[in-house]
Amino acid sequence: MAHPNTPQHDWHFFRAGGFDQVRIDSGADLLALGRLDQKLWVALSCPTHGIEFDARTLALIDEDHDGHIRAVEIIAAATWAGALLKDANTLTKGLDVLPLSAINDGTEEGRLVLVAARHVLQSVGKPDADTVSAEDTADTQKLVAGMRFNGDGIIPPQAVEDAELKAVVEDIMACCGSLPDRSGEQGISAEIAEQFFTQAQAYAAWWKRAEDDGKVWFLGADTLAALEAYRAVQAKAEDYFTRCRMAAYDARAAAPLSRSVEDYQLLASQDLGMTAASVAAFPLAVIGADKPLPLQSGINPAWAAAVQALYDKVIAPLYGTQDALTAQEWDALAAKFSAVDEWLAGKPTSTGTGQVGIETLGIARIRAILSDGYPAEITNLIAQDKAVEAEVAAIASVDRLVHYCRDLHLLVNNFVSFRNFYTRAGRAVFQAGTLYLDGRSCELCVRVDDVAKHAVLANLSRVCLVYCECTRNKGAEKMFVAAAFTAGDSDQLIVGRNGVFYDRKGQDWDATIVRMLEHPISIRQAFWAPYKRVSKMIGEQVQKLAAAKSQSMEEKIVKTALESGQKADAPKPPPPPPFDVAKFAGIFAAIGLAVGALGTAVASMLTGLMGLRWWQLPFALVGLLLLVSGPAMLIAWFKLKQRNLGPILDANGWAVNARARINIPFGTSLTGIAKLPEGADRRLVDPFAEKKRVWPYYLILVLVACVAGWAMWLMGLFGK
Repeated sequence: MAHPNTPQHDWHFFRAGGFDQVRIDSGADLLALGRLDQKLWVALSCPTHGIEFDARTLALIDEDHDGHIRAVEIIAAATWAGALLKDANTLTKGLDVLPLSAINDGTEEGRLVLVAARHVLQSVGKPDADTVSAEDTADTQKLVAGMRFNGDGIIPPQAVEDAELKAVVEDIMACCGSLPDRSGEQGISAEIAEQFFTQAQAYAAWWKRAEDDGKVWFLGADTLAALEAYRAVQAKAEDYFTRCRMAAYDARAAAPLSRSVEDYQLLASQDLGMTAASVAAFPLAVIGADKPLPLQSGINPAWAAAVQALYDKVIAPLYGTQDALTAQEWDALAAKFSAVDEWLAGKPTSTGTGQVGIETLGIARIRAILSDGYPAEITNLIAQDKAVEAEVAAIASVDRLVHYCRDLHLLVNNFVSFRNFYTRAGRAVFQAGTLYLDGRSCELCVRVDDVAKHAVLANLSRVCLVYCECTRNKGAEKMFVAAAFTAGDSDQLIVGRNGVFYDRKGQDWDATIVRMLEHPISIRQAFWAPYKRVSKMIGEQVQKLAAAKSQSMEEKIVKTALESGQKADAPKPPPPPPFDVAKFAGIFAAIGLAVGALGTAVASMLTGLMGLRWWQLPFALVGLLLLVSGPAMLIAWFKLKQRNLGPILDANGWAVNARARINIPFGTSLTGIAKLPEGADRRLVDPFAEKKRVWPYYLILVLVACVAGWAMWLMGLFGK
């Protein structure tokens, strides 16, 4: 909404489609769109697909990338472009090339855009050109992608020249994830780098706490390897010492806790290996009361390697050379490793979208990254990239400005108003092409994604719509269009009929009707509709009667043939009953009454007509015709007055704000009917025309004369 203190703008409107539409003729009109009451806009939203408009321009205007252009985005585009031009009227000229002299270099943004435009021209090999076009800016994405720094604050490894620093960037990406750069490559941002270095510092501090604590790092750098060897046999060793304590508690428990003879007999029937699960299930050693764990011999073969590793990495460094480990020594080991477990539980967690945790780099690599100045170098790289943000944005602005100068005015005249559509000065952006079918050309054709869904809302338009499946290149390309038939009739419009559709590029498509929304097309069609219905009904009844007579005759012939084949001594059928005069007299009387009633009706009509003066007869005949066709014509007239473009576009995702009517004269202009070109030579002699027989006309005249004579006789005219 405009602010109350906003300067007034003088708007100009034109009447079309039954409502007032604003004229956008000047740059001042474009810049004042924000002050135009949006209730006066014809449309408030349109989709970015399915319309005949430059896709790049639509993508630039659609700032939120939601697939729809809305009023606020149109206003923002006009305001932005107008501020970058010396004369806003440049936006209304539809220029394919933008003169560099038209760019307003009186502002900081304008100076950057002008510099960027010259940079673009130089990059495409036109350093001396004074105009820039959409073709020149088509490769701006490639131009930006080729820059080492492109202003998005993301550093891909390819942008890092130093090999060691590049490796650090790759490590950061592996641990904390990455983001896409304008070049399309993955890289790191300031946030990702900060996250990595924060985690690296926390990990290094956590590791240093262990190194400084003798209780945790009791074996120095070998502590973690010792912990791994300890954990490998921890559960099995505790099981062993518990069994030995049970044997000390009760001597009878020693034998069964060492497993029975039957268990060994069961093993004897198996193929045993050093790591067999059945062997590993036995205790570490033979159970005895308070017996130490043997370390050199008498160990379960499945656990011999693990016990040896425990001896080499833990027991020997701590206790020296010995053949056994007592329960008390084992408990002391458990106490030492509990401090290590407590330290491990405090390990910093890795966050981010990387594929690996930061600990996979190893403490040596992490310390090297933190101590060699890499955090500062990466921060400097990101700062260098951000420093060219304005320059890169200006290059993108050149592309945007060129497209707006060429296309924005056209879009506005198909959005704020439907000027192109209603003035017939050019095709509207929603017109997909022209359909040729049934001797007519339909110019109001819109693309349709889902025929069934579109038809539900489009049916409210009261327009006769024909949905066609269009294919080309042997079916490799396919689309659906809805074509409006607004002139002629619908007698020959049936599902399955074929035509040809020409799109806006001039490409021809095979078109087949797949669905119809039937509504009145013209008053002429409504005038003849009652007579066509009566003619159709009579024709159907005659066909049914003829078919019934034909079937009856066929049945009689078959019956006669069967009867003729019977034996001679077959009993003869009974003779037919005698002619019943009374019965047929009643039939003749009924027929006479019907004919009499019909004759009386005809006589009454003729009497009324003959009672009129000669100049009154044409009016009477016109009245009779209107009596029959008038109701259908009146209903059709009301429906034709209600035809509305809005539901057709709304079904495609538009937000049509006005009641965009298609009245009878305008609708007639949207559908062309076949006619001979002016000045064409036409020969009326048809060698294959049906021969005209004169006698039917004479017969009709005789019947009319007889009926007229009979009527005059009934009126007593012959008796005077």
